[in-house]
Amino acid sequence: MKLFKRTPSRAMRMFFTTDIHGSDRCFRKFLAAAETYDADVLLLGGDVVGKAMTPVEELGRGQFRYRLFGEERTVSADELPGAKAEINFNGFYPAVLSPERLAVVNAQEEERWTLFQDLILEQMRHWESLAAERLRPDVRCILTPGNDDPYIVDEAFRDSERVEFTEGRTVKVGPIWLASLGNTNHTPWHTEREYDETELAEQIRTMVEPFADGRPLVFNFHCPPYDSGLDTVQQLDEDLRPVTRNNAVVEIPAGSTAVHDAIVRYEPVAGLHGHIHEAQGMRVIGASRCFNPGSDYSAGVLKGLIVDFAQDGSITGHLFTSG
Repeated sequence: MKLFKRTPSRAMRMFFTTDIHGSDRCFRKFLAAAETYDADVLLLGGDVVGKAMTPVEELGRGQFRYRLFGEERTVSADELPGAKAEINFNGFYPAVLSPERLAVVNAQEEERWTLFQDLILEQMRHWESLAAERLRPDVRCILTPGNDDPYIVDEAFRDSERVEFTEGRTVKVGPIWLASLGNTNHTPWHTEREYDETELAEQIRTMVEPFADGRPLVFNFHCPPYDSGLDTVQQLDEDLRPVTRNNAVVEIPAGSTAVHDAIVRYEPVAGLHGHIHEAQGMRVIGASRCFNPGSDYSAGVLKGLIVDFAQDGSITGHLFTSG
């Protein structure tokens, strides 16, 4: 059942979400949002893949052993599907391995990385098939990476027939022009797509400048603008532990100055951001409305944002969702 009716002023409805980190449950909810919210466009804006893999060792005699959150567990063959589902629910990839194969994977970093990429590709191709199977032909499905996503994601979706991969480009989507960038400024975790602010600024300029002629722009930038309230995080020390002062956790902005400056300069209709899971909200920067729907993927909850656009590309309404 559709929860929202189409109005005469609405030219396009977009459903935006981000930071699902390999959660199959959240991706299925993402696809269902097209029908649930009567969306014309689905946009998944970064940190798509899981954070790591969880080896599941074959012990023989129908027994399997793995560790999850530091706890060792042993399950039977009948219980294995449920165990694998629980592992994926928490954003990890289950990998069932013989003791011999597990020993090689544990001993060789290159083997671990190869296996991890294979698991990512397997899930991404499965998701592409789900999109083709479940979405109406008139619904556009757009996916872009985030800083946590290895470049294998680009390979998985670049030639997809059903899922559009628009990273690093500005493309027309209904009445707006959507500019997408998954790269971020530097983080304590040294992930794949991190750059200096000057480099980010040049990437944005190259992508946006040819379209900055009065067209209604929307920035799908994974990193939120600096000191916007959409980028507030706990400060960490060198050991990645929260910094406290007067018995309170210290919070700091972690967004990008390049993103902030680009919003001020180019005045997009909207900025769609993620990256900082706990910083859900909307802020106005100059003439632009900027959003971060937040993320609660580890609980199986899909947080999202509905944005309605008029024919001239202006925003006629927005609504945060959670389900």
